[in-house]
Amino acid sequence: MLVLLAIGFVAGIVTALSPCVLPVLPIVLAGGATGRRPFAIIAGIVLSFTVFTLFAAWLLDRLGLPDDFLRNLAIAVLLVLGLSLLWPRFAELLARPLQALSRRRSGDSGGGFLLGVSLGLVFVPCAGPVLAAVTVIAAQRNVGLDGLVLTLAYAVGAALPMLAIAFTGQHAAKRLRARASVVRSTAGALVVVAALAIALGVDQDLQTRVPGYTEAVQERVERSDAAQRELQDLTGARAPEPVAGPGAESTLQDYGRAPEFAGLNGWLNSEPLTLARLRGKVVLIDFWTYSCINCLRTLPYITSWDERYRASGLTIVGVHTPEFAFERVRSNVRENAKELGIEYPIALDNDFGTWNAWHNQYWPAKYLIDRNGHVRYYHFGEGDYDESERAIRELLAQGGDDRRGDAALPPPAALADKSPRGLVTPESYLGHERLARYVGTTIAPDREQRYAFSTTLAENELTLDGRWQVEGERAVAGRDAKLRLRYRARDVYLVLTGKGSVEVLVDGRRERRVEVDGDRLYTLVERPGIGDHLLELRLAPGVAAYAFTFG
Repeated sequence: MLVLLAIGFVAGIVTALSPCVLPVLPIVLAGGATGRRPFAIIAGIVLSFTVFTLFAAWLLDRLGLPDDFLRNLAIAVLLVLGLSLLWPRFAELLARPLQALSRRRSGDSGGGFLLGVSLGLVFVPCAGPVLAAVTVIAAQRNVGLDGLVLTLAYAVGAALPMLAIAFTGQHAAKRLRARASVVRSTAGALVVVAALAIALGVDQDLQTRVPGYTEAVQERVERSDAAQRELQDLTGARAPEPVAGPGAESTLQDYGRAPEFAGLNGWLNSEPLTLARLRGKVVLIDFWTYSCINCLRTLPYITSWDERYRASGLTIVGVHTPEFAFERVRSNVRENAKELGIEYPIALDNDFGTWNAWHNQYWPAKYLIDRNGHVRYYHFGEGDYDESERAIRELLAQGGDDRRGDAALPPPAALADKSPRGLVTPESYLGHERLARYVGTTIAPDREQRYAFSTTLAENELTLDGRWQVEGERAVAGRDAKLRLRYRARDVYLVLTGKGSVEVLVDGRRERRVEVDGDRLYTLVERPGIGDHLLELRLAPGVAAYAFTFG
């Protein structure tokens, strides 16, 4: 718990020093300058960010309100507070309850708290592993004590630098007490301008123009081994645990007997296999699915290992566990596997039988099994291909018929690691079962209706326009269907089905036209480097979109 608390707290501080905090700083400064207690402002930020990050989706769903309702309400409150500072006459016309909160003589704690609550709703932290873990917890409606503590620690860490800004404003106002009316008017103007900027999305443009100067620190804090272990434990993504130390001739841990294949729906490129029958061979299990961009980027390395080491005793089995309904179709998997050049055995795990037997949580995930049927190495996601290949070579060199060990193996493939680096927009689903970061017209599950773009779009948020039918795992385009997404990435991919065209615009300029002619992953955007952009899609009726992935 203490480690989790420390990780969240430090990650929050790093976030608050990054460009994403810039749009709210003028409001915090103005709040301190107008007599609102800094601690009250920070208390409001911490409380609203913690509560609404974890429970906003549940609350809005229960009340039947749009997903951007709370954010828009907070912007309206900020505008009202700013106008009351600019024009005292306007403040006098406000209703008494609001006056009581916004203009107290006793230090104005209520006004500061209300200001902080509003800021907690419009403050959009930079994406990172801690925030991603909190998002997963909130999406699963599985908020426990650890999740609450992590979110609270993150909010406190993010609020501390803002506290210093609020005290700076308070100190400046005391020194300029003789010009109190000027300070008040200037602070009101700052609040109004900042609130309008947030409402119009100008704050996002500001953030994209400022370099991500804290990313290196964020990488060391949130992506450290300790942080990853704590966050994986929190979200239930448990890695195998060793049952024995490495043997005398090995540097690899022993994680115990490998679970057998279970609940499969068939095989491609092979007769049915069992791990018992494969005893005596080194086996690499790869959990994947053919529309997952992260899986697709690992395939050149896996197919290279298959070609290089099959004759030396390596058997690769791709366990195809589908994310979407169309990936359950055997012919679709067979066709895509052929196009991808996969010749090793593929197990069709449509019912997640083997996935659950292995307690797996990731696409892609690799598990390496030695000749005695024990798991000796694992890796989740992309990257570390040299490390994986060294583990394969080590197990192949042990206990084989050829006594020359590693010298009998082909030279290493040593392929360049092309995994994307840096923080990018997370995978974004479009079906209502896993829809996240959506703003705009309230979703009407499983029936067609007209949608309208949200007037504001924060980083990683998406919105719909025109007629759509949002089903469980996909959104089907109707007449005049459009979609907007504010993203950070180099490349953008989207799983599409049906037949028709998709017009792709980036930052208002035409990027390309995609012709959808099958159920698969399509490339929408390819750029030389990572950047922050606004994507707009205009889809032909009948085309269905499942999930965005980014590189």
